[in-house]
Amino acid sequence: MLDSEERQLQQLARTFTGREIIPQAAELDRTKAFPQAIYNQALALGLLNLTVPESYGGAGLGCLALTLVTEELCRGCVGVGAALSINSLAADAIIHHGSEGQKQWVLPRLVAGELASYAATEPGAGSDVAGLQTRAARDGDDYVLSGSKTWISNANRASFFVVFARTGGGQAGEGGSRGLSVFIVERGTPGLRVGEPLDKLGQRCAPTCEVFFDDCRIPASQRIGEEGQGFRIAMDAFDHSRPMVAAFGVGVHARCLEESLAYAQTRQTMGQPIIRHQLIAAKLAEMSTSLEAARLLAYRAAWLIDHGQRNTLAASQAKLFAAESVMAAATEAVQIFGGMGYSTEYPVEKLFRDAKVLQIYEGTSEIQKLVIARELQR
Repeated sequence: MLDSEERQLQQLARTFTGREIIPQAAELDRTKAFPQAIYNQALALGLLNLTVPESYGGAGLGCLALTLVTEELCRGCVGVGAALSINSLAADAIIHHGSEGQKQWVLPRLVAGELASYAATEPGAGSDVAGLQTRAARDGDDYVLSGSKTWISNANRASFFVVFARTGGGQAGEGGSRGLSVFIVERGTPGLRVGEPLDKLGQRCAPTCEVFFDDCRIPASQRIGEEGQGFRIAMDAFDHSRPMVAAFGVGVHARCLEESLAYAQTRQTMGQPIIRHQLIAAKLAEMSTSLEAARLLAYRAAWLIDHGQRNTLAASQAKLFAAESVMAAATEAVQIFGGMGYSTEYPVEKLFRDAKVLQIYEGTSEIQKLVIARELQR
């Protein structure tokens, strides 16, 4: 299925993960420290900014390449993988909808190592993108941005933000999807403030913060696309990002199987390794099968968009299945380890904590089911 270049990239990411990420994962989780050294090394190896076109300094690769690398990074630690990969959300909005001037302005900065944040989620609008309340009021050649965002990845380290705001369409919820627009907002813009990282159950080394906009004045030239195109841009971003987020789950799932299999072959009860007990063997068999299904769904969703085909249905199916199957796999991993699975001495308790949010961010499992049902009716 994969060509030689894709396999080489996959192997590079796998080797890097084993050497740099897995040995540091537990400590990064404990300290909640951003993996800056790992980020720098991955950048130097060419494992980041894969979808940025070569004309702006990137690798010029597609969604499948990003999915392959992300899976391997997240096998080591999904917090690290998320922190390293999340630039692609902001980058894709600019790559696919930005002006030439905007691309030349920001994409080389990402390639050089700067971070960007994709700022859509609000306290009252996560799954309901059309319900966003942050506003951008036109004032001559500028917009004045007011409102707040929450759960914004890498916000405390981002050099700029891709911000979704309401420019028309009445109040949030009143035909609101037609009134959204998208803007590039520099970190130093007066009136922009980033809160401290939020404390979280899992993925602790990937910072998420609140972001506040208090009458931030930004030039109209920093609007991405036309006014009112924000909802379409957000939906297009999900089509590109959900295979990657599905790969988050695939990576964690693979690690759950890896750790469980190794433990089941060495832990003995009743005079034999526990893998020889049928109920434990069945758990491992089911874990392996669901892993392969999740992986193939993620790869298919990425392949479709790389080949110019609409992947909305496939992307939501991949994200839904990967999120649900990894949570089941993480639960079973803890069960296979028994009491030791509840201990921080082994990595499965971290895998369990890290897995849960995959059912929530980038569209909850419930939202994925709604998208899938809608697509089936087309």
